[in-house]
Amino acid sequence: MVAVSQRWRPVRWLGACCWGALLLAAATLAAAAEIDGAASHAGFSLQTRWGQTLQGRFPSVRGEVDTLADGRRRVRLELATGDVEILGHPGYTRFTRGQGFFAAARWPQVEFLSDPYPPALLQHGGTLGGSLRIRGIARHTVFLIEPATCARPGRDCDVVAGGRIRRSDFDMGRWRVAISEEVAFALRIRLRADGGA
Repeated sequence: MVAVSQRWRPVRWLGACCWGALLLAAATLAAAAEIDGAASHAGFSLQTRWGQTLQGRFPSVRGEVDTLADGRRRVRLELATGDVEILGHPGYTRFTRGQGFFAAARWPQVEFLSDPYPPALLQHGGTLGGSLRIRGIARHTVFLIEPATCARPGRDCDVVAGGRIRRSDFDMGRWRVAISEEVAFALRIRLRADGGA
């Protein structure tokens, strides 16, 4: 009996490991918090050569915040380019959806996947890096997180962030004579009240 028990011990150990991995994965998934698209805002601004500031927005905001096994967080944000608009300027709206800018027909989303970060970052503010993908081109980009104005940022107040990119880094180089090279992003993110993190 002892020999049989020892022979099956590795199988039991393997089974325990599998169950442990499944429980860890389930706990990680349960800790995911969905971004509230209706309460969140994602926008950007551009400068024209005549000194005019154009304000753009992404009406469709999606994503989630995952809690990793080590307690750090990671945010995934998706912004639909098909309904992006420049406020008050239908002509510029067509331009930003077109081939020279977001190319919405081919690349329907702007995506950001952050580097892992400690929860305290949202309280105290600081820099958050990650992979920003526009037109299928991914670049490491840094956003500045503002210090929170409440005890539970994302729940009781917005997580406010901003960052700047160069259009040429993402092959959005058309209309350089009329539109500035730099695009400034502004984000205000809320989590769904029924989420987990």
